[in-house]
Amino acid sequence: MATRDHLKSEAGPSAMNITPLIDMVFILLIFFAVNASFVKESGVEIERPSARTAEIQQKANIMIAVTSNDEVWIDRQRVDPRSVRGHVERLHAENPEGAVVILADDNSKTGLVIEVLDQTRLAGVENVAVAATPDGM
Repeated sequence: MATRDHLKSEAGPSAMNITPLIDMVFILLIFFAVNASFVKESGVEIERPSARTAEIQQKANIMIAVTSNDEVWIDRQRVDPRSVRGHVERLHAENPEGAVVILADDNSKTGLVIEVLDQTRLAGVENVAVAATPDGM
């Protein structure tokens, strides 16, 4: 019996309970995952025009790119300009509070940009912006 008591007393202080540490790590992981900002990209590189009055758009969740060779990109996929409305309606239903940002290339056709802008407004989105680079950058 003395041997058994001797073994219990040695195992007690040397064993460390790491359960609270694991709990804390998971809480920190959840905290950083919830607070992380995810940047949505349109899927292509765009040479934005510059503007002195350019402002940062905070709630942009739908990015539409119009390239210089008349391509329209949404969510890293090339889409037909006539189907922009359907794509925007679907994405806007997922996040009704968000906005649409049109990333038009400096050499893109104005008519295509206006058509994309019109399709986004017909989809029910009121907050539509055209991206530009602030002058001097």
